[in-house]
Amino acid sequence: MGRTVVTSNARRVTLALTAIGAVLAPTTPAFAAPVPPPVDLRADVDRDGRVDVTGTTDTAGEDGWTADRGAVFLPNIDDDTKRCPTAGPGGRPLSDAALAACNDAADAVVNGGADATDLARVRSVPMANLPATATGTLTLRAGAKNTRVFVKRASGWILVTGKTRLTAAELRAGVEFGVEATDVVRDAKAWGGRAVLRLTVTVPGGRTTTDDVTLRVAPLLTHHHLQAAQQLMVTKVPGKDDYARRQQAFVAGLAQEVKSAGITPPLLTFDKYQDVWAQDFVEPGYVSMPAVDGRRQVIRVMLRSAQPDRESGRELFEKLRGRGVGVVQVTGVRESEEWTLNSMGNLETVPPYTHGGRSFPAGRIIMGERKDYGSKPAQAMRTLLASQGMQDPLLLDTSWLHVGHVDEFVQFLPADTPRGWKIGIADPEAGLRLLRDAQKAGHGKVRMFSVPGTKDTPAPKETIDQALASRWLVADNTMAAQRIRANLAVLQRETGVTDAEVVRVPALYTRGTEEAERGDRVPRLTRLGAGQVPEAVSEYGQQRELTRRTDRAGTAETVMTSAYVPGAVNGILLARDRYLAPRQWGPVIGGKDVFTDAVTAAYTTAGMRVSYIDDWYTYHLGMGEVHCGTNTLRSTADAWWRR
Repeated sequence: MGRTVVTSNARRVTLALTAIGAVLAPTTPAFAAPVPPPVDLRADVDRDGRVDVTGTTDTAGEDGWTADRGAVFLPNIDDDTKRCPTAGPGGRPLSDAALAACNDAADAVVNGGADATDLARVRSVPMANLPATATGTLTLRAGAKNTRVFVKRASGWILVTGKTRLTAAELRAGVEFGVEATDVVRDAKAWGGRAVLRLTVTVPGGRTTTDDVTLRVAPLLTHHHLQAAQQLMVTKVPGKDDYARRQQAFVAGLAQEVKSAGITPPLLTFDKYQDVWAQDFVEPGYVSMPAVDGRRQVIRVMLRSAQPDRESGRELFEKLRGRGVGVVQVTGVRESEEWTLNSMGNLETVPPYTHGGRSFPAGRIIMGERKDYGSKPAQAMRTLLASQGMQDPLLLDTSWLHVGHVDEFVQFLPADTPRGWKIGIADPEAGLRLLRDAQKAGHGKVRMFSVPGTKDTPAPKETIDQALASRWLVADNTMAAQRIRANLAVLQRETGVTDAEVVRVPALYTRGTEEAERGDRVPRLTRLGAGQVPEAVSEYGQQRELTRRTDRAGTAETVMTSAYVPGAVNGILLARDRYLAPRQWGPVIGGKDVFTDAVTAAYTTAGMRVSYIDDWYTYHLGMGEVHCGTNTLRSTADAWWRR
């Protein structure tokens, strides 16, 4: 008697059975298909920078991904060999889309040398007993549209395609693959960054075995103030007119302050488009993954503001993109989305914290929205930031500010607290107290501002008495204080920061119209506008927005203000204990600037040494300060994957 079975190649085979007493024993023919050994594909699941193919440290959890465990790969969007063009035929400008289309992941080769450090490694465990005629294939089970895989061979890194076959000799020795993403995650609903690789090994007879491993693309992260400043960026305006000379003097002074703070790289200057608001057209960020010996493999990412008509963002591609530096820009920005809210001065980052059952090991983004009339930063940018899954943007209300940026009233300072930081907040009530105390002491006739005038711009003439008698100044600052308290309450609720961990910095705000009508203050080069028109820069000529805005129902008015005294919180953290503030130019009483003394005292309580730089004519009159006119590249050494 006999029976039949179906093998993996679907051929029917008759097995002879021999009777041994009451037992039937099958006889295996010599031509039965061999069973392939197990396939084992591994990645750096434990995030130590190595793929373990001899032990078991990279086996548990290889098919999933969490914030604490799982393999990471990079969006390979830098330009290691500087091959990407910055101009078209005849030197004609490329479109923004063409500029953004080129990077190392845009082609099917490995750029930047044989070490291929931007590629995440995936390895197969050697299959020593594999038949000589066996073959292997690698496929992407998830993330195929956004992921590219290379195999390392004697001739170099070769793109894996549907036609790629791995030989038995390769599989016996163990195969090394390199993985890159072609972009950052832009919308988690479209692609959440997950890639699943499958290695399939086929032996004679058609028998196959497979193994999968999961990777996720590294999140694009913004910097926070616990990361050390490494290089400052600023726009340098050419020319010999009054504004250009003052702005060049500011750049020279900034270079000295940076050097004094121990930052050795020279300033990185933007030279082409003359947009003096260097904080606003870019937000420096980074992507990183574990590398060997506890190091990080990092690509700095310059996140261009969601302002398609802002030409200055093009210089990120033209000047900064290169080895280890990529650029990301969003598309699909709607015309109805308010231009000024999309400036990157409206994006700051709370340092890492854990509170209320939520953890933000890489910090948390804050952005300003105008609640009074339903205006938010561009949806495309908010979606991109939220889709990283790490820094969940928190929106604060900036309806009361002309420019509407969070950097106008809040900052974060390193400090010896359980969290490691404090909140620095503008305090208009403290600013009013300074004026009232001076008035009570008999100094009401002292000029409000000690800044010297120029040939074309007279010094402000108002006195302390006149400032306090203003129709608007006290009311505006009472309103500003209420708005700031409401925003601070949101931050404290979300982070757990106590009142003792808040540094209150004297400040004053104004709608500005009264002084302009009296001729005491020149019309400002507004930070609201594109800011890159040389004529407007040199002449302080751009017109300001209206000082009042009406909500959508048309029933309420919102008074909008900007800094009256240069905003001290709108400065630069140069080191853990070094802070650069805009020169206050406040009332001088007894040989001392009362605002300077008060600001210095506030930061001293936070362990800061404060220095000052004059930005009155270069930035302050344009509704911005030192922070608005500069940008900072910070350390990328933090391992976001370690909590």
